[in-house]
Amino acid sequence: MKILCLGHAAYDITLPMDSFPIENKKVRLKDKKVECGGGPAATAAYLLSYWGVPTYFAGIVGNDYYGDKIKAEFEKVGVNTTYLETNPDKNTTSSYIIANKGNGSRTIITSKDIDVSFKEIKEIKDDFDYILVDGDEDELAYKVIMDKKGKSISMIDAGKSDEKTVKLARIVDYLVCSNDFARDYTKMPLDYENLDTIKAIYDKLEKEFPGKVIITLEKYGSFTRINGEYKLVPSLKMQAIDSTGAGDIFHGSLLYFLSQGYELEHAMRLSNITSAISVTRVGGRYSIPKLEEVLAYDK
Repeated sequence: MKILCLGHAAYDITLPMDSFPIENKKVRLKDKKVECGGGPAATAAYLLSYWGVPTYFAGIVGNDYYGDKIKAEFEKVGVNTTYLETNPDKNTTSSYIIANKGNGSRTIITSKDIDVSFKEIKEIKDDFDYILVDGDEDELAYKVIMDKKGKSISMIDAGKSDEKTVKLARIVDYLVCSNDFARDYTKMPLDYENLDTIKAIYDKLEKEFPGKVIITLEKYGSFTRINGEYKLVPSLKMQAIDSTGAGDIFHGSLLYFLSQGYELEHAMRLSNITSAISVTRVGGRYSIPKLEEVLAYDK
């Protein structure tokens, strides 16, 4: 079993606060800032390797302090970085996150150099059982998925409905999208309290994309259709203090459980549990629970 996660790598600096700051005021943190690697595909790779699956990460960092920290984190859990390219002409993407512990929301400000793309890595030679992409590094992602058709099962973490992400979403086996992607792509309203609106959006996505569609619904869980029956798979009710990385953690854990032979609904339920636990802790990557902790809820 080998998994490739390809896409965005960043370094996150999280500032935990009791409430969102007021503009033009000085604020002193009560809690220490939290620093760790981030990015959808990168966090999924970290989780998969942390949970014991041989995992490669393909992405780009700069030849700088943040890039070194990301590499060190990957090495600590055993992520294979053969396809992690260091670009000396670009800075590692950094994200500054305000975690509002009062309601669990997070506000992310990202600093990313323009025109960051692979210069040396033009192909992925290894074969993989599963491939996860997140819309970044889209040219290589498209090539890898098409080259590995019939050999690998592919999934996209579709967080936004831009041209690159939609193009990749049309060729993957699993389109696992955020509610933002679902709303923006379909131009239809999505009301968490009105199941009919979710069904209508799902129908449009299922009609226009060939892969299995799953919509993430934050604290409400996730939604799909199995054997012709709509399935709203609920999440755990937890007191959230920081939702940073919860979606990335959902995707990584979903890929893990599918790769271990779990049926889709069961895999979604366990992935909901994984992401629900994560929002009770500050810092995206540091909030990943141990596998045994997740399975303890599987009753």
